[in-house]
Amino acid sequence: MVDKQMDRLKPAIHPTYSRVLCAHLKQDGFSDADIFSGTRLAWQELLSEHRYLSLEQLSRLIRRAQQLTEEPWIGLKIGANTPVTAHGALGYAVVSAPDMRTLLSVVARFVGVRLQLIQLRFEEHDGWGQLWLHENVDLGDCREFLLGALLGTYFQMTDAVSAGRIREARVQLPFPRPVWAAHYERLLGCPVIFGADHFLVEMPPEQLGSPCLTADPTMHRNATRDCEHQLKQLEKGGAFSQQVSMVLLDCQGELPSLEVMAEKFAMSTRTLIRKLKAEDTRYQELLDDVRSEQAAWLLTETTLPIERIAEQLGYQDTSNFSRTFRRWFQTTPLAMRKASRV
Repeated sequence: MVDKQMDRLKPAIHPTYSRVLCAHLKQDGFSDADIFSGTRLAWQELLSEHRYLSLEQLSRLIRRAQQLTEEPWIGLKIGANTPVTAHGALGYAVVSAPDMRTLLSVVARFVGVRLQLIQLRFEEHDGWGQLWLHENVDLGDCREFLLGALLGTYFQMTDAVSAGRIREARVQLPFPRPVWAAHYERLLGCPVIFGADHFLVEMPPEQLGSPCLTADPTMHRNATRDCEHQLKQLEKGGAFSQQVSMVLLDCQGELPSLEVMAEKFAMSTRTLIRKLKAEDTRYQELLDDVRSEQAAWLLTETTLPIERIAEQLGYQDTSNFSRTFRRWFQTTPLAMRKASRV
């Protein structure tokens, strides 16, 4: 169970979306100190294109955003107001698509280049175009934010390539109807069914084959080629620093030294250092990131004794673990555990 839940610690979300969330909060007048308080994140960490966030990291940022704005529907709001081009090559492939059917196919095929927590499947049934969603990882407390953001993004994309909002669209969401449900219908402009078994968005038959106003064959060809390249990179593990982090996350007990990690990738230590430097990071940084995230999660989300957590992270001496923990978080393991139970 713990191993499955530890999937929340694996890098899976393009840093653009955390930056967009922070930019939204800054526009609302919140400072960096306000935004990052209690998140164990910092603005500088979000600037690298190679540092994908984990679900656990994003969850902390989402909770903070909801506390500051008092808007539980903030994911929907941000998705609906984020320019299509913020989605990189995927966004350009969407706005240059020849028709709505192709647009939906592109979104379903390439959503993974930006968000690896889910899969989308495009089907046609009784003439309707359908986007079905499968969670690769249990989204848990991030479900409404992420599904709302996806919905907002979907309608932002279709608006960008059509003459107006497709109000005949149908939406189903797999969580109970919230008291703020009216915000969904107001922002989306169509009815929303809550409490469904699956996330589902449907486009009416008369719209599915309609041409996109922004169709551009050359741009579409180049953008989809870029998306295919990114998808192949992700299938190989993504950026090199992300591949190293995934190896570290899968380790039990003492984490590998620089030399051992280089052997795992069949390269010299000098090459490993150089490849990480090219992605603006160091091996020690990745070690600290992985161990600190694991330590905090195990302390706050499980009842494992601190001695057992220290051992699981490769510390034979609990006092050494406690000293390192204080360096990471400026508090003790016991204090963090107690604070999380309040």
